[in-house]
Amino acid sequence: MPHRNTQHIMWITRTAINNPVFATMMMVALCVLGLFSYARLGVEQMPDTSLPAVSVDVGYPGAAPEAVEREVTLPIEETLNSIAGVRHITSRSIEGRSLITVEFGLNARMDSALQEIRDRLAVVQGALPRDARPPTVARDSGNSGSVALLALLSSSRGSRELSMIADRNVLKRLQRVDGVANVQVAGATTRELCFDLDPARLRAYGIIPAEIAQALRDANTDQPVGLLSSASRDALLRVEGRVRDARQFADVVVARRNGLPLTLADVGRLVEREREPDSLARVNGRDTVIFIVYKKQDANLVATGEAVKEAISELRKTLPVDVELRLIRAESDSVKDSLSGVQRALIEGAVLTLAIVFLFLHSWRSTVITGLTLPISVIASFTALHAFGFTLNFMTLMALSLSIGLLIDDAIVVRENIVRHLRMGKSHRAAARDGTDEVGIAVMATTFALCAVFVSVAFMGGAAGQYFYPFGVTVTVAVLVSLFVSLTLCPMLSAVWRDPPSKRLQRLPVIGPLIRFTDRCMDLAAHRAAARRGALRGRAQLRGRPRAGATDRDGIRAADRPGLHATATAHAGGLQSRPERRQGAAGGAGPEHLPRGGHSLHHRQQQPGHHPGRPQAPRRASTHAEADRECDPRAD
Repeated sequence: MPHRNTQHIMWITRTAINNPVFATMMMVALCVLGLFSYARLGVEQMPDTSLPAVSVDVGYPGAAPEAVEREVTLPIEETLNSIAGVRHITSRSIEGRSLITVEFGLNARMDSALQEIRDRLAVVQGALPRDARPPTVARDSGNSGSVALLALLSSSRGSRELSMIADRNVLKRLQRVDGVANVQVAGATTRELCFDLDPARLRAYGIIPAEIAQALRDANTDQPVGLLSSASRDALLRVEGRVRDARQFADVVVARRNGLPLTLADVGRLVEREREPDSLARVNGRDTVIFIVYKKQDANLVATGEAVKEAISELRKTLPVDVELRLIRAESDSVKDSLSGVQRALIEGAVLTLAIVFLFLHSWRSTVITGLTLPISVIASFTALHAFGFTLNFMTLMALSLSIGLLIDDAIVVRENIVRHLRMGKSHRAAARDGTDEVGIAVMATTFALCAVFVSVAFMGGAAGQYFYPFGVTVTVAVLVSLFVSLTLCPMLSAVWRDPPSKRLQRLPVIGPLIRFTDRCMDLAAHRAAARRGALRGRAQLRGRPRAGATDRDGIRAADRPGLHATATAHAGGLQSRPERRQGAAGGAGPEHLPRGGHSLHHRQQQPGHHPGRPQAPRRASTHAEADRECDPRAD
């Protein structure tokens, strides 16, 4: 009978047995919550392993790397270095650009750190050169990668015309897709106005290019000039100085010499042409415009990819006939195929697990009762994934695949012990109650030991901990749910759902031979293990036999000391040894049959009148010969 303390602990089992509808509704609630959570889970290739780092990009057109470092990089580094939690600051000063990366500790709150960096840059921006561009601040993220790669091609249109279509139609539509953070364009041709200055005229008039650049900035701007007030209202006065037509730049006054104005047409020539390309994109040797679509950090990769595909289908209907928008690569497709493979492996593992359980339990109802633990535990784990903010990725699905073999262990132990109590003649309710109470503590100890292992894995430190955190949490939650199902649903079903006669399965065409083959394999393995243990035991006793006439440290011969000694008899099949008890005993052990060439051990009782060290009578020797024939494996 189970201990009284165990019965108090297993109150949840008795509650489930006494209230089967309540236990069923709990399982249904777990499944419903898991399915709703699964529909809201994001899909990623890997967990969010973005390092706590922020990048700062500052443009300084036309400046040499030395000037960029001295005037831009160093002031920003000194300002950001005093922020709390900063571990490293890495900077690169190249021609016309400064790239600064600020790395924080793993436990830093990146939202507040990002805002503090923006505040510090707003303060230091006044000390930067006038021609420096405003700093661009972005947080580095491992999950905000590219979603799709598109190409815009045409066999009859030029690069300039194709770039205009890409900028006006394709780019704006892709930027409006849900989940898209940025769209990068490569291979496009940009229109620009250039002033080709005449060096001879500049020397003749004594004008430097900086004066011309300053004159163009002053002329191409709108400036407020004041406020005009009346009794009823105020009006703001503004001078509109921006050039509306590109040809008007030629009339801009750039300098005055001897009281005469010098226009831009006097010192150079205005030319409209294409900007020198800084990127080149080709598909099968043809010039094209490439679109690289990036998703937001918290966006669903697969959902964003599908939305991009829908936008491509809409754009193809509006583009000219000779223009083609081609999808080169979609990361969502590769991630979807990879995750589908993991899900397929998970299902295959569950089916094989149930098949093996069926071959050993010999009962399809026991297989169903124990097998229900798998889907309930996996589906309920999705609720924890959604609550912790995880996604469906390689690590979480691998955790579920790994835990398939662990989830059903508790249910098998509980069900097998319930069946054992049924064979003792108990009713189904009593067997379910007593069987679960008997092994409940052991099952809980096993489950909590697994949780202790995987919880420690979940809280690993460093960058590797970001990968194994969802892995450990997923396995721990799945194992705990399987424990709950094993202590509630399995006893309840065992109490209300009785097994049919087990002999029916052995008469089925395919299942019967499989069950018998499994039983024969297990019997053969058990027989070989027993024979191996007996052979090792016999060899160990032979090694411990003392030499003839040898004495121990007390000066007593082994033959004169009471206890167990061995006599050996050789025959064609091998060596047989007989340990003999020198003291009187109530009875002797029977022979133990061993494989061919092994050792057979025979215990015999001390005969009356026998003295140690004296030769045995011939009658006893014949008895030994008969025992040798009986235990010789070849006699069979």
